[in-house]
Amino acid sequence: MKAIHIKLWRDLTRLRTQAATIALVVAIGVAGFVGMFSVHESLKGSRDAFYRDNRLADVFANVKRAPVHLHERLAALDGVAEVKLDVVFDAQIGLPGVAPPVTGRFIGVDLARLHANRQGLNALTLKRGRWPERDGVLEALVSDRFAAARSLNPGDSVHAILNGKRERVLLVGTVASPEYVFASQGGAPDDQQFGIWWIDEERMVHAFDMQGAFNQVALRLDAGVAVAPVLERVDRLLTPYGAIGAVGRDKQLSSKIVTDELSQLKVMGTVLPSIFLAVAMFILNVVLSRQVATQRSQIAALKALGYADGAIAWHYIQLAFAIAGLGVAAGLALSELIGQGMLGLYDEVFRFNHLAYVTSPWLIVASALIAAVAAALGTWTAIRAVVRLSPAQAMQPPSPLAYRPTLIEHLGLGRFVSTGAMMVIRNFERRPLRAAFTVTGIALAVALQISGAFWLDAIAHIVDVQFRQVQQGDVLVNFHQPVPLSVAQDLQRLPGVISAEPYRSEPVRVRLHGRIEDTALTGFRSDAQLLRVVDEQRGAVDMPAHGVVLSAMLARELGARVGDRLALEFRLWNQVHTEVEVVDIVQTMFGKLLYMNLDAMNRLARDGDGVADAALQVDPQAMGLFWEAVKAAPVINSVFDKAGSLANFNKTTSRTMGIFSSILTLFAVAMAVGIIYNAARISLSERAWELASLRVLGMTRAEVSVLLLAELGAELLLALPIGLLAGWGLAALMMQLMSSDSIDFPVIIESSTYASAALIVLAAGMASALLVRRKIDQLDLVAVLKVRE
Repeated sequence: MKAIHIKLWRDLTRLRTQAATIALVVAIGVAGFVGMFSVHESLKGSRDAFYRDNRLADVFANVKRAPVHLHERLAALDGVAEVKLDVVFDAQIGLPGVAPPVTGRFIGVDLARLHANRQGLNALTLKRGRWPERDGVLEALVSDRFAAARSLNPGDSVHAILNGKRERVLLVGTVASPEYVFASQGGAPDDQQFGIWWIDEERMVHAFDMQGAFNQVALRLDAGVAVAPVLERVDRLLTPYGAIGAVGRDKQLSSKIVTDELSQLKVMGTVLPSIFLAVAMFILNVVLSRQVATQRSQIAALKALGYADGAIAWHYIQLAFAIAGLGVAAGLALSELIGQGMLGLYDEVFRFNHLAYVTSPWLIVASALIAAVAAALGTWTAIRAVVRLSPAQAMQPPSPLAYRPTLIEHLGLGRFVSTGAMMVIRNFERRPLRAAFTVTGIALAVALQISGAFWLDAIAHIVDVQFRQVQQGDVLVNFHQPVPLSVAQDLQRLPGVISAEPYRSEPVRVRLHGRIEDTALTGFRSDAQLLRVVDEQRGAVDMPAHGVVLSAMLARELGARVGDRLALEFRLWNQVHTEVEVVDIVQTMFGKLLYMNLDAMNRLARDGDGVADAALQVDPQAMGLFWEAVKAAPVINSVFDKAGSLANFNKTTSRTMGIFSSILTLFAVAMAVGIIYNAARISLSERAWELASLRVLGMTRAEVSVLLLAELGAELLLALPIGLLAGWGLAALMMQLMSSDSIDFPVIIESSTYASAALIVLAAGMASALLVRRKIDQLDLVAVLKVRE
């Protein structure tokens, strides 16, 4: 073994504590990168396999009612390889032992093809139980997620109101469907309140009077066929029958939610690990700069013995590689733990056929290369000046720092500053870059903590706006078909109903400046209180007597401004084409939507004064009687129970976000300890002679510790406000990168989140300072004073 190799081992042993803290920061960065990307790749691979094996369609379209003979014309469209027609309706379901009814989406399925394993598009995977039989009681399959959320098992019975008729439904199996990985009525997935049910196609057609008709179509396209032209052809063919608008797989609701989740994982796996690896590179630079500075004479001896500059540089780069290698090894082990834990959470959400954690070789190689490049860059900037010195120059100690009056002294304020404080100020001015790097690193630790905790604030804001400001009522009900406005009086006769407000929502197509968007138009009464439009800045917005109100997302998509006139096409019923003026634009969080006064909307639609939805306020003491009355009302198609949905939302998100926030808090603490501890140790090694001299002159250990740690404390206090500002910026960046075309979340960070982030990092800094304080107490004064660097 060469002498330089022995030196490498000794250097690594001497720096073991600092090396361990640096390796920890590298490990967290690698673990975040590999773990999150492995989860992303695992989920993506499982999704793609699930979609492929279960033959998820490429195009989806809903229609009011269309004849089945359109099958041939749809199949004859250029690029269409396969067509599947379905009958789909939502219905009210009463679960045993559950007071509120829930909403079920019933889909007709061909039992013969099911038993023959020839399902075609959007095939079902049986998870438990068996396939339904045709004779006897109405048998059904239910989505696996809904069954798990409601503890339903094969053999259980429920009651459903199918087209006004109460039917007993026997659950015989649970299934996973590629079309409904996430089941949603148009908003956030809610497995407690909304489930998908599959029953015999013939029974479905008979129950909803759909003989010779369908209301949903799915298409598979030939390989390489562009989707957009097919969407246009499908729309032209279905428009006369009340088409809502064909969409590709990228905009199909369930598929889009899955894609958004994967995109968010990718962002998290890129942004956060980058911070850790950047900090690790900085710490390596500082530690090795100090190491090189203390070994100038050793470097000179190596040069004198014939070692080339490249060999000496490679020696220090190897030292950095050894530290980074430890971090990579620990990070890969930690990534397995993080990845398996995250995948366990996602396994409760994504009901794919197979979901296994897999780490791709390219991730391991990429993480090692990234860590190696970061280590090499941090090392080279530290050693490049010294290794170029001649042996004679390297033998000489470095030139002392130039001592000049500080800015405070120039301003004549030095007499007001204590000696200890002046020493801290002088150290700041003499090493501004190092101080700036330390402050930046601590600030990033604060920012990282905020970026993990602010999600809870964002969720609390969403809950407040959507469940308390927008929907002030307790229950939303939907009817089978439009009913007169007088339904409000009928609803108020139900037990416990305090007030009822009808509203109307219709699919529409809007055009402006050559841009087209399929969306929904909702009409509210002028005095609506139970369900209303809320602007993020202005609060509740009253519906004007004329004109249309656009959400900010739709306005941006169309390039619309107040005063523009946009073309409006109702997709159902009379399919009226008209123009309407944009009278207001509101900043809302969800959807590209339009809003109008209900009376004005009915006049534009020219199809009467019917409504199909209503918002209700119910006496909490009478909820039991109210639910019984709703279950007995055949005209009510589906219900939305705000209290149940809110409880389920809070339960699901608080658990997931709580785990995520806790992990990032631990990571932030580790990063803060790594930065602060190394900064203090380097400062101690540089000032050991000075501090030992002060001890000999009579200063106590506490006084000497204050001189050393006061600089660290000043950097910590300076970093906190910068970190709070950086935390807001990092949160805004992440929200921007993870935004979608249907969600526009504001960055909401509560003061308590800022305070907790600052306190956590401050506590980590104090713990690091105490560790270094012990080193000060253990200084061997005689040994330190023997050698002056």
